[in-house]
Amino acid sequence: MIKVKDKDFVPFISSDNLASRVSQLGVQISNDFAGEDPILLGVLNGSFMFLSDLAKRVTIPAEISLVKIASYSGTVSTGDVKTLMGLDIDLTGRSVIIVEDIVDSGLTMDFLISLILKQTPKKIAIATLLLKPEAFKYDFKIDYIGFEIPNKFVVGYGLDYDGWGRNLPEIYQLKN
Repeated sequence: MIKVKDKDFVPFISSDNLASRVSQLGVQISNDFAGEDPILLGVLNGSFMFLSDLAKRVTIPAEISLVKIASYSGTVSTGDVKTLMGLDIDLTGRSVIIVEDIVDSGLTMDFLISLILKQTPKKIAIATLLLKPEAFKYDFKIDYIGFEIPNKFVVGYGLDYDGWGRNLPEIYQLKN
């Protein structure tokens, strides 16, 4: 067990399991986008570790860009999405792979998809390290899923609790 700020967390997904699954996703993306030069669009802050490891496993030419949007405060969603750093790249006619750390309700992803569609990309795909199916409320397709997890709060491997815990090499779940 570890403590992050004032909360206790228990081990959930090991660094070995993360590395193995990210490698598999890299192979899948490389195969699916062979012959293209997609943009890997990382959603900060949470996706930085996943994006870094995934990009190293994608074997086709790919451009990397970042956006920063947020909808969480503490351990709960605010229900409001804020753009903190927007798109600074032209996506017109390009294949875009959104790389996200976690999709729970889907609110942030829905917001980002609508933002990207304004630039008329060729295709949008979504790669998320974690998906909470119980919390997911939208009908867009998530193309690449690292792990489906219960609707419980997690930290580590880029995911945080009020900015803390991102540097942990594994993923931990909030202790009941």
